[in-house]
Amino acid sequence: MSLPSYGMNQATFPEMYEQWLVGPLFQPWAEIILDEVRLSPGDRMLDIACGTGIVARTARKRLGETGYVVGIDVSSDMLAVARAVAPDIDWREGNAAALPLHDREQFDVVTCQQGMQFFPDKAAAAAEMRRALADDGRLAVGTWCSDDHIPFFRALREVAERRLGPIVDLRHSFGDPGPLEQLLRDAGFRDVRSSVLSRTIRFGDGAPILRMNTMALVGMSAAGKAMDDQDRRRVVEEIVSESGPVLQPFADGSGIAFETSINLATARG
Repeated sequence: MSLPSYGMNQATFPEMYEQWLVGPLFQPWAEIILDEVRLSPGDRMLDIACGTGIVARTARKRLGETGYVVGIDVSSDMLAVARAVAPDIDWREGNAAALPLHDREQFDVVTCQQGMQFFPDKAAAAAEMRRALADDGRLAVGTWCSDDHIPFFRALREVAERRLGPIVDLRHSFGDPGPLEQLLRDAGFRDVRSSVLSRTIRFGDGAPILRMNTMALVGMSAAGKAMDDQDRRRVVEEIVSESGPVLQPFADGSGIAFETSINLATARG
């Protein structure tokens, strides 16, 4: 989803992602997204770019035995963790621009948390979401706001840029909700709306988010892409060391806390 391929190819990376990021950073937003789509008993739900599956798993808990949940992701490594954590969910490997759906398979609810900004063919992915959603079904797509509105991530990017030069952070590439709304309208969705939502995120230990965010920035930078793995690891360590002071203003006595904001687009099929 949000981290570089060289990190995701490490055998332990999906476990690190699940252990350190999912609970504090992604689960709170999963809860909010599912509140927006208002799951009902018996709903069939599809989560696209599911990663290790926090949205799908949260939906499964809410629906219990009455619903059916599918999670799709392009990364087999992420899905391996998802299957280990929740074997009762239908996990499928596939591309968002060509969803691995059964013949005429559709869902009452389709979600995508922090995935749309990474799809190479966003129009095709939006069209596939529409194909997967039943008429009058509910869609929710969440993307990070610009890091101009998330001072914690902006400060970490600025430290990394001292060594790497300008970084185009794809995680924030749908920072303006307007293009996201238009993308969904062009795909045939109805009642497209968006809102900006904010939430305070807390980490008991700031070290994991600092390291994994640095890995993401190095992997997305032009300079990082030109490095071999050894040089990337060296630069990651240097940036992590130099980024330590960024955590200090966000310390709250029991770890770190910082505001995050997303654009949440909802629509009907």
